[in-house]
Amino acid sequence: MTSSTMRKPIRKAVFPVAGLGTRFLPATKAIPKEMLPVIDRPLIQYAVDEAREAGIEQLIFVTGRGKTAIVEHFDTAYELEHTMSGRGKHLDVLDATRIQPGNLVTVRQQVPMGLGHAIWCARAVVGDEPFAIFLPDEMMVGEPGGKGGCMKQMVDAYNEVGGNLISVLEVPQEEVSSYGVIAPGAKVTDALTEVVGLVEKPKVADAPSNLIISGRYILQPEVMRTLENQEKGAGGEIQLTDAMARMIGGQPFHAVKFAGRRFDCGSKAGFVEATLSLALERPDMADEVRAIMRRLLAES
Repeated sequence: MTSSTMRKPIRKAVFPVAGLGTRFLPATKAIPKEMLPVIDRPLIQYAVDEAREAGIEQLIFVTGRGKTAIVEHFDTAYELEHTMSGRGKHLDVLDATRIQPGNLVTVRQQVPMGLGHAIWCARAVVGDEPFAIFLPDEMMVGEPGGKGGCMKQMVDAYNEVGGNLISVLEVPQEEVSSYGVIAPGAKVTDALTEVVGLVEKPKVADAPSNLIISGRYILQPEVMRTLENQEKGAGGEIQLTDAMARMIGGQPFHAVKFAGRRFDCGSKAGFVEATLSLALERPDMADEVRAIMRRLLAES
């Protein structure tokens, strides 16, 4: 594979959204966890907005049973729009939910066999192009006036070095056993580091660093061929981290330190943190939310 092949534009993104969301039951019994709102936008909307900012055109949702609400969120709601128009209400609040026809594709993951298997399910749509991956549970928020969202920063780095890229964040050493961890190599810049190895959920004593994979990837299509023959790993699932580790050495791999904030919206505490943090940045509600927080803290 030539270097020019490894720098094809990133036009497609895969969103693995087939999970059951058991940590948020009973809320997720009938509603996909990706549709839970942080203020007034569902989690999946934040990820799609980030993808669009990075210039991604085609969205590929890997879904499962009971996940139709995710697709319907990005469809035209004729009755709603007709009613709003008839009442003189502006429809611009729905602009972010509009997807150009043909730019949203869904595939099914019939059995829960892990992230690697979910990505592999999208192989026919991805084809022979490099592609991005978004884990919507990981809400990545860029700094105001900064370098843009996480994927925008990754695409900028990709345009410099090509190959495969992973978003990483530093965590306390005692927390590394909950994540995929990179073994860092040579530093290209302060934000860009070569990756020489990957380990999924290592023991604290065995972790090669405290840099964890944080839910955003840019991968070359060869990962699909690797996943095809990937054996089960941690948790008895087909792990994307294991497949990427097998590719290191054969293709360039780099890690991008995200300049921004990450909220783990797969956990209840992280979800609450994201809601409060973003609410405090909203001019239309910051003062009211701050007053509520002060009152609750005083009463506790």
